[in-house]
Amino acid sequence: MKKILHITSKNEWEKAKAAGVYTAPSLEKAGFIHCSLAHQIPAVANYNFKGQHGLVLLEIDEAKLQHEVKYEDLWNEGQLYPHIYGALNTDAVLRSVDFPPEADGSFNLPKELS
Repeated sequence: MKKILHITSKNEWEKAKAAGVYTAPSLEKAGFIHCSLAHQIPAVANYNFKGQHGLVLLEIDEAKLQHEVKYEDLWNEGQLYPHIYGALNTDAVLRSVDFPPEADGSFNLPKELS
């Protein structure tokens, strides 16, 4: 089972669970939902979410997704990131894990996901 991760707010995840589907703002803007592999999460979180509270990490079973996942290096970083080209069906989410920042606002991968 290949697992990918997505960062979102607890509020957005709660709304998605009630609806049965999750759509991130990037789906409308870029045509896909940004995801990461576990080792990529700290850098992604620190770049995009430093100091933010109320976040969760969604652990997603790629095989259960209803839409295609493409691994792409859109910013020539030398790393491929998983992108879901469509809405995320919530039954593909194995679990959500609280994702609070450290005291200095930075993020580390939670132990239960490493």
